[in-house]
Amino acid sequence: MKKQDLEANFHSLLGNYSSDLNFITTNLTHLITAYSEKSRYYHNLEHITSMLSELEEVISDVSSPDTVLFSIYYHDIIYDPKRKDNEYQSACLCRKVLDATDFKESAVCFQQIIATKDHLLSTDSDTNILLDIDLSILGKEKRIYTEYSSQIRKEYAMYPDFLYKPGRKKALLHLLQSDFIYKTDYFRNKYEDQARKNLEDEILSL
Repeated sequence: MKKQDLEANFHSLLGNYSSDLNFITTNLTHLITAYSEKSRYYHNLEHITSMLSELEEVISDVSSPDTVLFSIYYHDIIYDPKRKDNEYQSACLCRKVLDATDFKESAVCFQQIIATKDHLLSTDSDTNILLDIDLSILGKEKRIYTEYSSQIRKEYAMYPDFLYKPGRKKALLHLLQSDFIYKTDYFRNKYEDQARKNLEDEILSL
């Protein structure tokens, strides 16, 4: 998916619930600007387009596609590696925007975005799909994963190796110690084995 396709899709999605063209354009501009910040090497528009592509593969399993779409678009709209409340702030912004429209599931989007902080198994199937899509990068081929890990390191460039490496290792080990990285059968079958290998290889490199 190209940037212009993403823009058109978001414009259409928000337009389903608001007839205010200025409101739609303003929020689209804000979205594009946020994800285009120079400090974003991974959590950028490419990450969003990748998630949208993954969603297309499982869209028939999603109960509320528009809800998941809004959650994808907004889940990283606020991203500062030095802060610990990015998900909460992103969820609040999403809810504020959607509450100004006719969309009735802003509270669900809020909870879905909050869930991307800890990636715990949810009782809501759509949330589990969102979480798996968010982590799909972990199960990509080694070349893509290596590029991803390099991009993450750049986003945390303010921290020296002696601080970054232990923190990164702890986060990766936490994922590996889970019974499964992915919550759904589809993504588990597609990415679980490669994801575990990628995580193990990165840990060895730290």
